[in-house]
Amino acid sequence: MRTLGELKELIACGKGELPCDWKLKNVKLVNVYSGEIYPTDIYIKGRRIVSIEPGIDLMAEHEQDCRGMYAVPGLIDSHMHFESTMLSPEALADVVVPKGTTTLMADLMEIANVAGEAGLREMLKSLDRMSCRMLIEVSSRVPTAPGLETTGAVLGAAEVDELMSWEESVSLGEMDSSKILLSKEDQYLKKICSALNRRKPANGHAIGRLGQELNIYASSGISDDHECVTEEEMIQRIRVGMKVFIREGSTERNVDALVKAVVEHKLDTEHLMFCTDDKHIGDIRREGHINYNVNRSIALGLDPMEAIRMATIRAAKHFRMEEEIGSITPGRLADIILCEDICDIQPAEVWFEGKLAARNGAMLVPTPVRTYPAWLKDTVKLKNPITAGSFRVEALQKAVGDRVKVRVIRLVPSQIINEEDQAELTVGENGIQPDLAQDVIKLSVVERYGKNGNVGNGFVKGFHLKKGAMAYSMSHDHHNIVVTGVSDTDMALAVNEVARLHGGLAVACDGRILASMELPIGGLMSEKSPDEVEKELDVLNKAAESLGCTVAAPFMALSFISLPTVPELGLTDKGLVDVIHHCLIPVIL
Repeated sequence: MRTLGELKELIACGKGELPCDWKLKNVKLVNVYSGEIYPTDIYIKGRRIVSIEPGIDLMAEHEQDCRGMYAVPGLIDSHMHFESTMLSPEALADVVVPKGTTTLMADLMEIANVAGEAGLREMLKSLDRMSCRMLIEVSSRVPTAPGLETTGAVLGAAEVDELMSWEESVSLGEMDSSKILLSKEDQYLKKICSALNRRKPANGHAIGRLGQELNIYASSGISDDHECVTEEEMIQRIRVGMKVFIREGSTERNVDALVKAVVEHKLDTEHLMFCTDDKHIGDIRREGHINYNVNRSIALGLDPMEAIRMATIRAAKHFRMEEEIGSITPGRLADIILCEDICDIQPAEVWFEGKLAARNGAMLVPTPVRTYPAWLKDTVKLKNPITAGSFRVEALQKAVGDRVKVRVIRLVPSQIINEEDQAELTVGENGIQPDLAQDVIKLSVVERYGKNGNVGNGFVKGFHLKKGAMAYSMSHDHHNIVVTGVSDTDMALAVNEVARLHGGLAVACDGRILASMELPIGGLMSEKSPDEVEKELDVLNKAAESLGCTVAAPFMALSFISLPTVPELGLTDKGLVDVIHHCLIPVIL
């Protein structure tokens, strides 16, 4: 929002009638509009850029010699779920800003599925405390799979239409393809209309869709997709007029495959931008945030200017925000990275809206986490006691010792997609048993809103657990408690520990809790500092490793393995889901 007074000040400063607040002297400006890099000075008044003209000398209250460092626009994450970081919004800002990210396009579907509109309003109360901006992709999937899962809240077409009118709202959040291709309900099309009629994009989620299915999906008005895994998926989306967000999260590693294709085939980058979707704090600190996507793309052979444009002006234009963000040009908000090397962006300083926010990888002033309301920290409620018997998979009319063929969800390394597999398992006294020789263990989802006490049971392959169990109260997008394990007793112990904590993570083995971590805000986020969360998560990851788990980000993988909108199978509290056909199917073949 601009004011008359602000515009008059900018003009007066440019004329030399008023002093600017800052002169950032002696920079190499990365101009994403002209594609040039040239020496100049940057003048700032309040939140905005006054001038980038070389050779002029305006008045300024403060001057900083930048010693020939590159000045790069603040980076934009085109699609992310901050809840997946396990951090509060305030704590997350303190992690991503030092990496150069100044704008988060956040789909808050996780907290919305737990706590609805009231939960969204609570998150927005944190915005004024943050040294980056969080703009809202209004959640279209609350619930994600109606009739196939239990969630804490519902946002219908009327609620979404009202949320789209909020000043912070920039788009409709990811609309998965089954809602367009399979559902006969008008509410999903109404949600798309709410966005498009306000000149806001409708974000997509078209994993696995190609050919005519993709054409039908695009015809509904969907603007983009962040679920591309292959070169063919990326090219087909561009052909039908959709933008592609190239994603690099903790378990969703797509930059290498997609950027290699762009470089090899000399593809135009105009319709490409970057996102993280879901990335844990440890990975952000070790690798980077959006700057990692940029740096890795350059290392793969992409021109540095094109990589930077994808992380800045391309995203700003897509979200119709280019008059505010995405470039270092007059009148725009002064979001600036100062760095020594544009081929490996490691910010020496990060400026947000005209103020220095971070230097040499750390915030100048940490952002304290505010006190969240008690009701938002009491969302995990088990309707029935959870025991080892809760995870029994009945063998129908089979006798003990018989073999039964079952469907198995098989993890795909470094991706959130999974594949349907099969296994022959033995019937034991307590139902169908896991088989460590085949790496097939149990996977269950426990309803955690106190509504019905459902427990959905199935099997999974790819975690490589040899003993014990691990549980997490974030399971996309319903966020019931997901648990996997070798021992039913340890599975029950881990789930009950998560419930005791009012949300969190737990690892159990041989009848005792090895490690746990509380996530009380909606059962999704911690109230602690980034350092504390990172240390606790490291302990949990080591505990999972002690069970034999070989997955790089085990709890991120666990949170996605039950998702009922990512092919091929999902698992909810109501049972096993055929994702493509959007229906419940039996575990036993």
